[in-house]
Amino acid sequence: MTNNQSINIYNSTILIVDDNQTNLKMLSNAISESGWEILVATDGESAIEQAEYAQPDLILLDVMMPGIDGFKTCQLLKKNQLTRDIPVIFLTALSDKFDKVQGLLIGGIDYITKPFQIEEVLARIQVHLKIRFLTKQLAEQNQQLEKRVEERTQELSQTLEELKQSQIQLVQQEKLSTLGQLVAGVAHEINNPLGFITGNLEFISNYIQSLITHLQLYQEIYPNPDDKIVKNARLIELEQIFQDVPKMFSSVNMGLERISEISDSLRTFARADTSHKVSFDIHDGIDSTLLILKHRLKANNQHPEIVVIKNYGSLPFLDCYPGQINQVFMNIIANAIEAFDADNQSKLDLGNTTPEIIITTVFEPGEKLIITTVKDNGTGISPEDSQKIFKQYFTTKPIGKGTGLGLSISRQIIEDKHQGKIYFNSVLGKGTEFIIELPVA
Repeated sequence: MTNNQSINIYNSTILIVDDNQTNLKMLSNAISESGWEILVATDGESAIEQAEYAQPDLILLDVMMPGIDGFKTCQLLKKNQLTRDIPVIFLTALSDKFDKVQGLLIGGIDYITKPFQIEEVLARIQVHLKIRFLTKQLAEQNQQLEKRVEERTQELSQTLEELKQSQIQLVQQEKLSTLGQLVAGVAHEINNPLGFITGNLEFISNYIQSLITHLQLYQEIYPNPDDKIVKNARLIELEQIFQDVPKMFSSVNMGLERISEISDSLRTFARADTSHKVSFDIHDGIDSTLLILKHRLKANNQHPEIVVIKNYGSLPFLDCYPGQINQVFMNIIANAIEAFDADNQSKLDLGNTTPEIIITTVFEPGEKLIITTVKDNGTGISPEDSQKIFKQYFTTKPIGKGTGLGLSISRQIIEDKHQGKIYFNSVLGKGTEFIIELPVA
């Protein structure tokens, strides 16, 4: 509504309520000549009905009427949701006992005494119509202002949330990038000497085997060697060397293979393919995460040995950001391990049950989903904490041991970056199961 429309009082409707026909006629004539639309009523009941239906801009209400009087009529109008905002001017004769205070207390805005001075009546109507329309205009402007404030507040809240998400993404990307660079450098430094050792070990093994064969040939051709040779053979336990050397080379080979596996797992885990998605085997990501966390699965002063059971299904490759997916696996599996720590033993009663983490993968071809579940029989999550588990900066860990960003970032990675779902089921004292659903293109 514009300012001109708001104060155009001459398009107004006025309801006149009076049981005196002379008063009605005089007021109607004067008011209609001023350009206002007129409605009339001769009693309080019909006045209320017309006010509800026609919604006049002003009511001229006689105090002394048959049936319900003007005061009662005004009270009923002010109690009605549809009519309570319509201004009421009381009409009263000088001979009437008119309580001005009572009239104002029950909702009247003014009063006019009889006999009427038409100029006074019109002047008061004009003043109160202006006040009425200016009040409506102010109310509308306040509503518009409140709406703009609300919209602005929502915009600011959304902007703040976006800034928080951007900050988390930047921290996450920087973390993955730094980790990827660090691991790539470490893997490179490991692989160089590893390749040198592995290559030369084969030659050394062949050389040693040739020397052993040569000594054994000596023993066959010269079965009765000199006493010094016999004593030295006993001293160095030559026969034992013949048996142990091949086993030692086999153990060294196993150790080198283990180092190579760790190096490969580190590179697989920390792949920083943040600029574009690549084809990835989910099982490689889980296995590399488990290999990195293997030392935490062993028995220690915090918990007994944790058994990991892998129920792997046949999965297609997934187009994803492998480094980020592996970070999710790391957060969830590490949390499962911590469920068995000594700090949580007061909540946990395993009895003779072995601590277990069960990892299951399955492909749903109908929905084209790879579903991964990580289930533990640890402490579980309380109903109160369950409501906040994915919130930023929420953590149940002691100060200094958790940032409260692990699961928040995990949800962002799965749902925002990969259009998947992550949720959990938990029973306090029984365990927790996290479910990750990733769509396959």
